[in-house]
Amino acid sequence: MPREEMVKHRGFPGRLAGTDFQFTLRRANPRGVTPIVARERHADRRAPDRRADLGFMLALWEHFGDEPFVRGNLDAGRLSWLFGREVVAAEDPFDPASYDALLRIDVDRARAAFPEVFE
Repeated sequence: MPREEMVKHRGFPGRLAGTDFQFTLRRANPRGVTPIVARERHADRRAPDRRADLGFMLALWEHFGDEPFVRGNLDAGRLSWLFGREVVAAEDPFDPASYDALLRIDVDRARAAFPEVFE
């Protein structure tokens, strides 16, 4: 199986500072692209997980704003916690298992979920 190339978002933080919460990948997965799936965020999530979501949303907003962006080397697991709510597909059809998939921030939903990012 050929390895899919991916855009590397230069200047995007690799992880949440001081933690092991990963935001980006160093290289493409040789076994194939991990698909993005909408994960349910429950109200009782641990505080560190909520901080990671907030930090990732802040990095997305600072790096891309309201413009569409390529998934590239952004971590599928971290994207999945926001996908379908604050981060949505920016193309139709959307391939959740492609490094070239286009995404965008749903600003209204992101502002409601993470008001501190938009202050």
